[in-house]
Amino acid sequence: MHLHFTYAGGTIGMVDSPHGLRPGADLEAWLNDLLTALPAPKHVPVPPRNGERVAPDCAAVQVLNTSLTTLHPLLDSSQAAPQTWQSIVNDLHAYADVADAFVVLHGTDTMAYTASALSYALTELEQPVIVTGSQLPLGAPGSDAAANVVGALQALAQGAPRGVHLFFGGRLLAGNRATKISTWSLEGFDSPGTAPLALAGAPWHWNERSSTAATATATAPHAAWTQPAPFDEHDVIVVDAVPGLSVTRLKQLLTPPPVAVVLRAFGVGNLAPELTAVIAQAVAGGVAVVVSSQCLQGEVALGRYAAGDGLAAAGAVGSGDMTLEATYAKLQFLASQGLRGAELSAWMSRNLAGELTVQ
Repeated sequence: MHLHFTYAGGTIGMVDSPHGLRPGADLEAWLNDLLTALPAPKHVPVPPRNGERVAPDCAAVQVLNTSLTTLHPLLDSSQAAPQTWQSIVNDLHAYADVADAFVVLHGTDTMAYTASALSYALTELEQPVIVTGSQLPLGAPGSDAAANVVGALQALAQGAPRGVHLFFGGRLLAGNRATKISTWSLEGFDSPGTAPLALAGAPWHWNERSSTAATATATAPHAAWTQPAPFDEHDVIVVDAVPGLSVTRLKQLLTPPPVAVVLRAFGVGNLAPELTAVIAQAVAGGVAVVVSSQCLQGEVALGRYAAGDGLAAAGAVGSGDMTLEATYAKLQFLASQGLRGAELSAWMSRNLAGELTVQ
């Protein structure tokens, strides 16, 4: 088995400095020591390509070969951008002919954005990809770095399906359903709209419904782009509705017109009626407006209340049950494919990689 690691930066490989944590740990040596210390350091079960899980003692066994790419420059994940996502995509494609599985080591601040973005760009990739990282640097007392990396490896050995996943704090989540919920808890991520794919343990507990859906999505043919254009950075903004948001301020936020806006409204997609004229003007000017919910567990249904019906009439579309991270990354992906305006909005309701529950 060939396992390829991509280190994109983040807390896991950081060290103390006079100005705070910065990249600098010898990640390659640490990974080598970690893999050597595993109970079966030279041989591991091969993750099934068809996504079917088999008992570890029944799985084919091969010598473990590893490779590591460290992206340059190493960034705090708060500095990540669509170009960062594309650098990871390029690295995974470079090893697609030799690797049986991939692990992306990433900072937690924007990990869910990256996992979502990768899910859209890698629908044709045969191998599973698991994104992970840590709340504490690998050298810190009580660090969760080793537990998360080993957990990602166990998920692969247990038969994680094709697609992009996120492992953190003992849970395997669908990458484009995950969101960061804590800056301090070792269970820092959750998927509020769907159940975890699996819970680490002895034995692992798989959610059959979630893992079956993930496998079906990963193996379905991609309807849009077999070779998607690379990520580029587009003017996509996020606006939070708050009580008392004025027409003047909303107009200023939308000037000059962006390519797209994620409008985080209340509840199932409600907004003060006096603001809908601003949204209608933006849509008429070619801006794709996607309405999401500020609720952690929220599903947008424009028109359920009169306060949301005006948004639908204005030409805005709802995000369904997508997370903010999945919604934003999807807009960047679709804009990178050349979509604009109404066509871009229409594609937001299509399920590309399991990010959206289609009623």
